[in-house]
Amino acid sequence: MTRLLLIEDNDRLRETLSTGLRAQGYAVDTATDGLDGWRQASEAAHDVIILDRMMPGLDGLEVLRRLRTSGSSVPVLLLTARDAVEDRVAGLDAGADDYLTKPFAVAELLARLRMLLRRGQHRADPVVVLGDMEIDTVARSVRRAGRRLHVTPKEYALIDYLLARPGEVISRAELARHLYDDESEASANAVEVLVMRLRRKLHPPGAAPVLHTRRGFGYQLGGEP
Repeated sequence: MTRLLLIEDNDRLRETLSTGLRAQGYAVDTATDGLDGWRQASEAAHDVIILDRMMPGLDGLEVLRRLRTSGSSVPVLLLTARDAVEDRVAGLDAGADDYLTKPFAVAELLARLRMLLRRGQHRADPVVVLGDMEIDTVARSVRRAGRRLHVTPKEYALIDYLLARPGEVISRAELARHLYDDESEASANAVEVLVMRLRRKLHPPGAAPVLHTRRGFGYQLGGEP
C-alpha cells in the first residue's frame, strides 16, 4: 500500500488533506511541525512526503535539506504560499520534486501525487497480468476475463500490496500495518473482512481462485493455494 507522510502545521488543512487521501486508499502519517516531520521521515519508509514550506521550529526547506543530506531519495511535494519564482527555485534547489502553491484543489494534489508515484514506478509495464486477471497500476483498476471489477480504494490497496510480492504469503499482521494507518483499525479481523469482500469480486462463478488463504500463515495473490 502507498504510504504518505503529510507534514503540515495548519490543523484544518492537515485534516482535510489526510481525510481526502485516506478516502483514495492511501495510508497517511501526519506531523504537525517540522521537527516531528523530520523524526517520522527518518524513522519510517514513505512513498511520498507532502511538506509545508513555512512551519514553526523547523521549516520545510530545512527538513528537505536534512532528507537529501541523509541520502533519502523519497519524492517530496512541497506546499507553499509563496508564488515568487525565487521561492519556487529555492524549494527545488533544496531537493523538492514538485511544488504546489496554496490555495489549491485536492484533485490537483492527487494528480501531482500520481505523477510522483509514476516516476518511481519500477514496473516496466503498468498492466500486470495474472491468468485472466489484469491489474492496471496507473489507472488503479482491475479486470477479470475482460470485465472491470468495481473495487474500493482499500480493496485495491490490498491487491497492490500483494501484487508487489506475487506468490508470497503475507501475514495478516503485516497487511494490517500497511493497510491501516490508525492502530485502532489495524486488526486481524479488519483484514479478514476486507479479504472476504474482495474475494467475492475476484472470484465470480466458474473463475479460478487468485487470492488464496494459507491458514495460520496469511494470504497470497497468484501461485498455488
